[in-house]
Order: sequence, then C-alpha cells, then structure tokens
Amino acid sequence: MSLRVAALFAAVLCLAGPALAREPARPPASARDRDAALSPARERQKRCGTEWRGLSTADKTAKGPTWPQFYSKCVKRLKEPKA
Repeated sequence: MSLRVAALFAAVLCLAGPALAREPARPPASARDRDAALSPARERQKRCGTEWRGLSTADKTAKGPTWPQFYSKCVKRLKEPKA
C-alpha cells in the first residue's frame, strides 16, 4: 500500500514540477501603452467597418461580397500614401 502511495506522490510531483518551476507572470502592460501600439490598425478597422455598414447590398457585391475581401481592399486603400 505504501509503495502505491509513494508512486502516486512521485507521479504528481513529476507532472506538477514544470508548473511549479515557471517564472512569475510579468505584470500586464498598461492599457495606454497597448492602445497606442494598436491605434493605427484599430482606427483603420473602425473606418472600414463604418464604410461597410454604410454600403447597400449592391455596393457590397461590387466592392467585395464578404467582409474579409472588403476589409483587405479598404486597408490597402487607407495605407496608401496621400499625394
């Protein structure tokens, strides 16, 4: 009986060892830093979404029948340097 208990205890320690040896988690970046890094992409996403919602069904068919197709074209257009 004690051999079984010792084997079970050893198995638990082997499985829990990597979890116990991890470094403590880093504190999360502040929301302001994260938002500043995502700001241009987030702004493009919002602008393209507003345009998508404003299109009629016929316009959506002409400009890209699905959101991913429309969004891809919209982002390329928004990233182009303005003359």
